Amino acid sequence: MKKNYGETEMKLIGLFLILHLMVFMIGCSDNATEEGTVQEHNETEEHSEVIKISEEVMKEFGIEVKQAGPGVITNHVDLIGEINVEPSRLSHIIPRFPGIVKEVYKTVGENVNQDEVLALIESNESLTTYEVKFLVEGTIIELHMAKGDLVGGEKIGFTVANLDKVWAMLSVYQKDINKIKVGQNAKVSVGSIDTEETGKISYLSPIVDEATRTASARVVLNNRSGKWRPGMFVTAKVYVSETKAPVVIEKTALQTIEEKQVVFVKVEDGFFSQAVKVGKENDDNVEIISGLKAGQQYVSKGAFTLKAEILKESFGGDEH
Repeated sequence: MKKNYGETEMKLIGLFLILHLMVFMIGCSDNATEEGTVQEHNETEEHSEVIKISEEVMKEFGIEVKQAGPGVITNHVDLIGEINVEPSRLSHIIPRFPGIVKEVYKTVGENVNQDEVLALIESNESLTTYEVKFLVEGTIIELHMAKGDLVGGEKIGFTVANLDKVWAMLSVYQKDINKIKVGQNAKVSVGSIDTEETGKISYLSPIVDEATRTASARVVLNNRSGKWRPGMFVTAKVYVSETKAPVVIEKTALQTIEEKQVVFVKVEDGFFSQAVKVGKENDDNVEIISGLKAGQQYVSKGAFTLKAEILKESFGGDEH
């Protein structure tokens, strides 16, 4: 049976529908606001939380901060070799006339000056003495006569070398020969910062040794200090390429967190870890393709301390 509503009842039904619609709209608005808040939080959640560390802790753990900026990535080839006397600076002194050695004035290791007398010899033919002199400056590295010896013929009396300049002769394996060029910079070292020097490749042999299957590269080194001794084993980094990049940082700044490479960026109230994408690199520096801009300050040394702080917090440790 169809029911007929009066005017008053119709008004009450309409009011109920309006109120129900308003409640539904408010609920939708709240959900939209909540979703918007979550979305906004996610968009800004690209950085980790700021780590606060005091200046005292930074000094204690050797944490250093530098500014990211443009730089050059140089790549090198590692070679080995030894220090040799330059042949043109090596002299073998043979007494002019056979005779008896009357005096020897110098010994191995001593320096000699130009026209300095090294020995006095009595000639067998004339029975007069004559002086053995050296014509340039150098160091005696071999001595083959003593007072009373009989000398003559082709026997060498002294070997003298001028060691103000020496050669670093480097072995270049076949796989690297096409990378090495005359004029390239090479840092020669014996494993100590005090004994290293940068020179240039001045010669590359056109042939490969049949026994070692290596070519020879030469670097001329200044040796007035005497730190390069002939016979020394040396290593060398020959710089074979250079690439300019807009953002280059020290390689020690890179850390790995949750399988991502990160650097720690300095902000006003501390540091945060920032994921980065790297490009070309060498032993010392690395190009940053994204994640860090020129001008930003980053932790160049001691970054592992900040990483340890993050790991400690992730396992529920106390804050610094």
